[in-house]
Amino acid sequence: MLTNTSQLIMRNLADLNGKVLFVEPEADQLARQLPALNTVSCFTTDAAVKTQWQQAGATVYFSTQPHFTEQFDTVVVFYPKSKEQLTGTLSLIHSALTPEANIYVVGDNKGGIKSLVAHAEKLGLHAHKLDNAKHCLWFSLTGDLSTQLPSAFSTFSLIFTQQSLTICSLPGVFNHGKLDKGTALLLQHLGHIHDGKVLDFACGAGIIGAFLKQQAPKIDLYCSDISALAVAATTATLQANNLVGKVIAADGLPTEPSLFKHIVSNPPFHTGIKTDYSISETFISQSVQRLQSGGSLTLVANNHLAYQTLLEQAFGKVTILAKAHGFIIYQAIKA
Repeated sequence: MLTNTSQLIMRNLADLNGKVLFVEPEADQLARQLPALNTVSCFTTDAAVKTQWQQAGATVYFSTQPHFTEQFDTVVVFYPKSKEQLTGTLSLIHSALTPEANIYVVGDNKGGIKSLVAHAEKLGLHAHKLDNAKHCLWFSLTGDLSTQLPSAFSTFSLIFTQQSLTICSLPGVFNHGKLDKGTALLLQHLGHIHDGKVLDFACGAGIIGAFLKQQAPKIDLYCSDISALAVAATTATLQANNLVGKVIAADGLPTEPSLFKHIVSNPPFHTGIKTDYSISETFISQSVQRLQSGGSLTLVANNHLAYQTLLEQAFGKVTILAKAHGFIIYQAIKA
């Protein structure tokens, strides 16, 4: 299937000439439906997108600091949910463009693409609307990309039990630059974790993992996220606090180690801008297989999401540890 944004791209294939670079595309089947794939490349920070485009035979640049090995005549940028991320992305690709390269931006109306004209003006650029279909917009973007500033880490401090943590984050990382209410509630209910292999799944800026390692130094910490931006942020967070842990980019649970004693998460429940229960179902079913006997899965979720049913189906029993501020803390133990 194709997302609405990808369908709009297929409708405008005539605009794509020469060597084409797709920037942060969505996780769908676009790569397999494009003609002349040998002229197409992909720059992404999403591990799932990386796999899809590689399997389709495209050249893929998966990094927060890509080193492009070719010059592109056409660029298609998917408008990011984090508006702050756009200028950093443009700064990364400008050196890989031919002098006459055409730049296009595509996005879903619900994702904020309607603000692109004003956003571009603030960046010293010009956005011109070319097409409107499937509740999405197709723009051309002109101007000097060399003036765009690269994304930089922002830092903020958190204090727990009289201990301070420095958190490093990047635009595009979940709840960039702040502690969200769900994670804050989750941190209050992790006192059962003292040792063993512990996974912070969907680690974001590494708040949960850093907190656990600081509070329980004996744990063997692993952090994973589908986003290369999150992997970079978590790595920086651990380094800033002199904490040791392995940080992994993975679509789903990392393949190693084979078993964990504890898995902790504030898991994602969106694909793009849509609620997607398949992410949670996969994560929970994988967790059952990857926990040692007596091991625990502890997660936080918005109270409108049907996580209790998913957890009961997988584990047989689930305990609600807390409810507050529209969030629920669930814990399931592997029998």
